[in-house]
Amino acid sequence: MVFTQALVAELEILALFNLGNAQEEGIKVHNDAAPEIVAAARRLHDKGLLSRPDGGYLTSLGLDAAEQAQNLLTILAGPR
Repeated sequence: MVFTQALVAELEILALFNLGNAQEEGIKVHNDAAPEIVAAARRLHDKGLLSRPDGGYLTSLGLDAAEQAQNLLTILAGPR
């Protein structure tokens, strides 16, 4: 499996969530956002990771995925 542009867009959305407050702070993907971001949010919702097709809150599965995605970003970014 490779990182497609579609998967990268989904990871970027998962990286937006504040994990310290994920159940109280959602996100909203506006209709005028880049088409790939709108489509990524819809796919995440279809996969059961987001509560709404335009963002909303992380589901339990979404929280797990966001934690993993953000951990991967931290690891790959390396020391600062």
